[in-house]
Amino acid sequence: MNRLESMSVLIAVVDSGSLSGAARKLGMPLATVSRKVAELESHLSTRLLHRTTRQLSLTEAGASYVAACRRILEDIGEAERAATGEYATPKGELVVTAPVVFGRLHLVPVVAEFLAHYPEIEINLMLTDRVVHLMEEHCDVAVRIGALPDSSLMAVKVGAVRRVVCASPDYLAAHGTPATPADLAEHQCITVQVLASVGAWVFETGKSQVSVPVHSRLTINTVEAAIDAAMLGAGVIRVLSYQVADALNKDALRVVLEPFESSALPISLVHKGQAPLPLKLRAFLDFVTLRLRARTAGQATAQ
Repeated sequence: MNRLESMSVLIAVVDSGSLSGAARKLGMPLATVSRKVAELESHLSTRLLHRTTRQLSLTEAGASYVAACRRILEDIGEAERAATGEYATPKGELVVTAPVVFGRLHLVPVVAEFLAHYPEIEINLMLTDRVVHLMEEHCDVAVRIGALPDSSLMAVKVGAVRRVVCASPDYLAAHGTPATPADLAEHQCITVQVLASVGAWVFETGKSQVSVPVHSRLTINTVEAAIDAAMLGAGVIRVLSYQVADALNKDALRVVLEPFESSALPISLVHKGQAPLPLKLRAFLDFVTLRLRARTAGQATAQ
């Protein structure tokens, strides 16, 4: 039995919540996954997992063992990174994630510049509007927009961004310009499925917040398509300022309700904060932080 491999399989089972999930994640036959877990239990002469038809959970002994396995595998990983010189020169692979539009507009140009400076580093860039779990998905760095929950993760603020409401000049000419958030009840709105505020938009009046229901005549599953629809005069849209910066500069869209905008959202680089910090990660954070701050300057204020 390859004990280290079996430990890795067990952790994948626990993180995936099922044997079949681990098999898919590892690209390994289900029978092999089941056999390796069984071999560990036989070797330890104890049950590690409670198995039912609906769920899988750790036994008390299993919970302690999995925690120890994680420490052992992490220590081995650190030793290997040190032996290969990762802590002497920046090299190796980094997995980075960011929201789709922000990544395309701001992160991709910075990553391209970074790769030119560090020829021994490879980047796996995942652009997605869902929240990527750094631990479970083995991601090194994430760009997060919005308030961060309390966690053990480390965060570096690189900027801030506004939520803006806007519409095309043709739409405003035909339907009028809303003067207050309440006026949105008389307007056609475009909403994005991936955002939490599909049915209502939150604004600030003084020191208080007000949630305004919106009538969505068009709901789209991507921000880019929703912005395109707004530029075609289909309605009023609420997005992040960087997402419509080009359209605003070209006067394809115009910002409305600016006095009622909610507080700016922080843009952060988030990482696991392991110690010692791999040199490739330190190099990336140092390089990207300054450049993203420069690229996002002004996004939190009216343009």
